[in-house]
Amino acid sequence: MSLPLPRITAFALLSAGFITLSASYLPLEDLFTARVFTPENGFTSGVEGPAVDKAGMLYAVNFAKQGTIGQITPTGQASVFVELPEGSIGNGIRFSKRGDMFIADYPKHNILKVVMGTKKLSVFANEPRMNQPNDIAIDSQDRLYASDPNWKENTGNIWRIDTDGKVTLLEANMGTTNGIEVSPDNKTLYVNESAQRKVWAYDLSKAGKVSNKRLLIEFTDFGMDGMRCDAKGNLYIVRYGKGTVAKLSPAGKLLQEIKLIGQKPTNIAFGGKDGRTAYITLQDKGNLETFRVDTPGQEWMMRQK
Repeated sequence: MSLPLPRITAFALLSAGFITLSASYLPLEDLFTARVFTPENGFTSGVEGPAVDKAGMLYAVNFAKQGTIGQITPTGQASVFVELPEGSIGNGIRFSKRGDMFIADYPKHNILKVVMGTKKLSVFANEPRMNQPNDIAIDSQDRLYASDPNWKENTGNIWRIDTDGKVTLLEANMGTTNGIEVSPDNKTLYVNESAQRKVWAYDLSKAGKVSNKRLLIEFTDFGMDGMRCDAKGNLYIVRYGKGTVAKLSPAGKLLQEIKLIGQKPTNIAFGGKDGRTAYITLQDKGNLETFRVDTPGQEWMMRQK
């Protein structure tokens, strides 16, 4: 049986002219234990794309009905932040360094932009050749990277969206591309294929080009959806149908799997006061769960600079 670690605090006894040390024993922080964050069925089964803004507020798509963006307080209270144009439905969400919100609008083949101060919504990019922009990642230069699955054919593509809205096809004819992420040093682009259960890594150039495609890991069971990096480059991947979040090292070693309450997680983001709170969207529960981690998320760290 291991004993809890002591926390030593020092205080000066001014009247006596010397310092006394006292020790208090506190339990270690409960890491990687999931709990319910928002009520079940507050979101639709399309709940996705969690992301945290500069102020620490959390957002996810499809609160109460399809075609909305929900805003969630640190205590788990959700409300409608904006409603998207008729026929638009969001999936992945990311924030730029300026604080603008970008949303993958899959039915309309758009990347939408919301100016947070005014809630002004516009079409930032449109690409009719896309199957459906799904998840999005962002690099240090505010360039977006979008996965683009074709679920019927089990195929997919990867696109880059530059800061002027120009869209470039990076790779076509992949498997069902879904989760996508950029490493903390901006030198690696990760993409997973849900149906094929594979995670790929690419070298990412300063110009936003990809090369040296290599298999990072292949799972033998269950699919995958969204994924995010922590500040050390560890990759957190939600395992759809398995009800877990897999934590991988940058080299692709499976470090651990965190058990969730729901079985169909769709995406993950990091936030909280110290960047060490993970938020996970659950399709089967229509809500979000949360757990604490040992290292801040990379996007939270970027916002501190």
